[in-house]
Amino acid sequence: MAQPDNKKFFENLTGAGKAIAVLTSGGDAQGMNAAVRAVVRMGIYVGAKVYFIHEGYQGMVDGGDNIKEATWESVSSMLQVGGTVIGSARCKEFRTHEGRLKAAHNLVQRGITNLCVIGGDGSLTGANLFREEWSGLLAELVQQGLIEEDAVQRYSALHIVGMVGSIDNDFCGTDMTIGTDSALHRIIEVVDAIMTTAQSHQRTFVLEVMGRHCGYLALVSALACGADWVLIPEMPPEDGWEEKMCEKLSANRAGMKRLNIIIVAEGAIDRNNKPITTEHVKDLVVRHLGFDTRVTILGHVQRGGTPSAFDRILASRMGVEAVLALLETTANTAACVVSLCGNQAVRLPLMECVQMTQEVQKAMDEKKFEEAVRLRGRSFENNLRTYKLLAHRKPESELPQSNFNVAVLNVGAPAAGMNAAVRSAVRVGISEGHKMFAINDGFEGFYKGQIREIKWGDVGGWTGQGGSLLGTKRTLPAKHVDKIAEQMRKYNINALLVIGGFEAVECLLQLYDARATCEEFCIPMCMLPATISNNVPGTDLSIGADTALNAIVETCDRIKQSASGTKRRVFIIETMGGYCGYLASVGGLAAGADAAYIYEEPFDIRDLQSNVEHLTEKMKTSIQRGLVLRNENSNENYTTDFIYQLYSEEGRGVFDCRKNVLGHMQQGGAPSPFDRNFGTKISAKAMQWISKKLKESYRQDEGRVFANTEDSACLLGMRRRALVFQPVVQLKEETDFVHRIPKEQWWLKLRPLMKILAKYKTSYDVSDSGQLEHVVCNRTKESDTSSAI
Repeated sequence: MAQPDNKKFFENLTGAGKAIAVLTSGGDAQGMNAAVRAVVRMGIYVGAKVYFIHEGYQGMVDGGDNIKEATWESVSSMLQVGGTVIGSARCKEFRTHEGRLKAAHNLVQRGITNLCVIGGDGSLTGANLFREEWSGLLAELVQQGLIEEDAVQRYSALHIVGMVGSIDNDFCGTDMTIGTDSALHRIIEVVDAIMTTAQSHQRTFVLEVMGRHCGYLALVSALACGADWVLIPEMPPEDGWEEKMCEKLSANRAGMKRLNIIIVAEGAIDRNNKPITTEHVKDLVVRHLGFDTRVTILGHVQRGGTPSAFDRILASRMGVEAVLALLETTANTAACVVSLCGNQAVRLPLMECVQMTQEVQKAMDEKKFEEAVRLRGRSFENNLRTYKLLAHRKPESELPQSNFNVAVLNVGAPAAGMNAAVRSAVRVGISEGHKMFAINDGFEGFYKGQIREIKWGDVGGWTGQGGSLLGTKRTLPAKHVDKIAEQMRKYNINALLVIGGFEAVECLLQLYDARATCEEFCIPMCMLPATISNNVPGTDLSIGADTALNAIVETCDRIKQSASGTKRRVFIIETMGGYCGYLASVGGLAAGADAAYIYEEPFDIRDLQSNVEHLTEKMKTSIQRGLVLRNENSNENYTTDFIYQLYSEEGRGVFDCRKNVLGHMQQGGAPSPFDRNFGTKISAKAMQWISKKLKESYRQDEGRVFANTEDSACLLGMRRRALVFQPVVQLKEETDFVHRIPKEQWWLKLRPLMKILAKYKTSYDVSDSGQLEHVVCNRTKESDTSSAI
């Protein structure tokens, strides 16, 4: 691929003469290695010296071989490894002044004045204290004769940038911390496995998940698996919860549900701040209901295993952003933490984040639980609100009577997470007082009359199911408008929720155009993007794309491992996506690919030759395995076979080649935690929008709904930091209908990261890098559901 001029990048940002040290501290988290790798390679790329500090702050205090210069090759093959390969340890000595003095001496000896700390709030607070004491520590070292006076001038300021590595997601200021998504993967894998055995024996399972001070893992996993009850420290249950929980479990069993799942955070408390244990919950169920009940404590399983695709991408982005932040620091720059807000990297003052995190605990200690939830952020609040909405059914007498009929259908290819979205829509719709209808097999089923009312209990257990339980077809409605209008009259459909990919956009546009001749389509219509290709205009992410990315990354890991111990080998992998290169590009970043060929970035034979030569050079000096991804429609002439044969011929004598076409395995499997929750939350938001539009467009005098404005046919998508309803008509201009892709795609900005981390010289647009913000300001900008879970 053509290598753009990189002078602009180096003129503005150079690390020449700088020394950066990276350490991991506190509890380990999956994805830490990806962050370390990104810091090392980005640091070397900009010309800085980069050092590992092994064993966290203990290694900084002990010095010696614990502080080693890193090389490009020293971080090879660590992207897919869980935990932290440079070690982490809790260090009492660093908490003392004498310990920090030793640490300062060890850093000055190596000329290190830039620290990248990956850990939790305790580790980051310690780093900030170290920074504040730095000048005093150097003065003491001069007095003791351990360093020269000119060293004080040369190393006058210590710069700190933090990345939060914590599976609990307990750090305020960021939507997701490194390791959280992977921990959710471990939890959901266990819950899915337990559900099959629980169903067989009609058992109740009480699961304890990590979260001593934060209930995020418990809350989100409950949302992802449709748990019957969840107990978290931020929002203890009301007094008398024991009876209410047992009533709920009993009602579910009476409704033919063969199992119950209760999820308890390890720090769960009641309103009097007394712990609620799993054994206590089990005893309650056995004593009151007599159900066969088992307890499972997941423990450190949640910390283990390979990092998810999300965590690898998050950590890689944050690692690169951390190096950029260090390069831009001045003597007066406050320590910052690199954070994620929606889908955008931001920088926040470290101590503001720490103080807000401490305020959450203070609020819980003072029994101000509503305040604790609010301080956790909008994302946490919405998770809690959505869980309550979907898990606890109101009695019929308490439901509002809207007399509106809302239909939901899937369109296009199946995508993991579609069923979670349907479940959410049905239950929120019923809670809003609507009568919900399910349409089987998309618009083909619509015009054939495959329509039925769908009840609350009909969608139980749907969150963890892959594919589309409603059935889905690619049929567009234009040729069947009259028959569809007839079915809409028959069932008195007042609103439509369409869940699907690019075809769903085309369907909504056709229905919008049909309003001119059929008033039946003058109703609120909303579309949710659901496709593994992530090629829908108006949204950064689509339901199903995360599950497909994880399938690609997991397969790439296995394929690379298959060459372990053999001679040097390059794998050519073909991914799906049509003309959209999202899966190849972002999958390549997460899997550590050397190149990814896509339609959006044209390439020719010279680029292919350059890539082969680059890989050949790397093979001779360092790496044993290479990975090249190709989007299925990237080029009609440079096919996967052609690239495989080219690499095989040109690499002869240095490496051999293998090719794999991943095919429909990218479309199958159980949805990832991200897709379950993303689908659940955007679907709930869409149904609330539909309810609002129905009330606005109801004509009392005519006794019917009439909505024909542009903003009554919308796509709900995530744009950077927020979920936005966008009229589909307005999306026409930003869509390439021939190739079925948006004209502008945010993830193209991630491609230079993949190239940099694969040792290519390339330009990197730093204009979109995170700017220092304040946490309070950040809270007001947070998305309603956030990109993260």
